[in-house]
Amino acid sequence: MPTPDVVLLTKADCHLCTAARAAVERVTTGLGLTWREQLVDDDETLRERYAEEIPVVLVDGIQRDFWTIDEQRLERTLRKALAG
Repeated sequence: MPTPDVVLLTKADCHLCTAARAAVERVTTGLGLTWREQLVDDDETLRERYAEEIPVVLVDGIQRDFWTIDEQRLERTLRKALAG
């Protein structure tokens, strides 16, 4: 079974990022998956690409959500990824 790569792009002093962390954690934990966080502050390319959209959830490198994370949509996306 493939394991989706879930990445939450965040930046320092971001109140939306705090809520996004909690949402991603709830969804991934419920599905038995792991995720990682990547700060865009130290990555010029990511900062330029996603500057106005942080926080951003990437699943297998594809942007799936931004600003306020929709937990139901993220769960559906991850279930599809798990199904292959």
